[in-house]
Amino acid sequence: MTATPITLFLIDDHTLLRRGLVALLSQYGDLCVVGEAGDAAEALRLLPQLRPDVILLDNHLPGVRGVDAIAGLREASQGSRVIMLTVSEDGEDLGAALRHGAQGYLLKTIDGDLLAQAIRRAARGEPVVSPEMMGKLVAAFQSQGAPEPDPGPMPQEDPAPQLSPREQEVLREIARGASNKEIARQLSIAETTVKIHVQHILRKLGLTSRVQAAVYASDRQRAE
Repeated sequence: MTATPITLFLIDDHTLLRRGLVALLSQYGDLCVVGEAGDAAEALRLLPQLRPDVILLDNHLPGVRGVDAIAGLREASQGSRVIMLTVSEDGEDLGAALRHGAQGYLLKTIDGDLLAQAIRRAARGEPVVSPEMMGKLVAAFQSQGAPEPDPGPMPQEDPAPQLSPREQEVLREIARGASNKEIARQLSIAETTVKIHVQHILRKLGLTSRVQAAVYASDRQRAE
């Protein structure tokens, strides 16, 4: 029995980009674009009837920034997850998007397969953020007045010494916001090896995400 496809709605004022996204996403059998709009007002008219699983939203729209439209879009299409898909690498835009309820924040430079994976994760309710923005995400959480993500229960003893020298190198790169591909290139190791190191780091530190690992590493660096 074939699984029900994840339905998508695109909001971007560039028609050619929307056409490209439709063509790209149509290659994945479990993803289906059911509608699109060139601005937030048009989207608000269409979304109540379509109620897609995931909305891909650009930040630079006519009349209103995408981050400022998130709340209205979520209200118009309750249950939809909103992913910002933008060229903006501004940390303030990232923070605003997450505060307004976005499920994720991705850069338009993202690889097609990674975009499809991020959409699937967001549809399951998981947060998705481009690795290039991880450092700015950590900075946003650590800025004055912003709560830091709960890293979960920590061991009484500092677990960092349990990490191998290579794992400590990988952790420092995570704190810098580097992607697995960038870490692999920086350390001259395979990307699959980086993924294994990341899994080991999260397990040894008792964490569940790269964000928590980046926050942990950043706090440790400040304490040293």
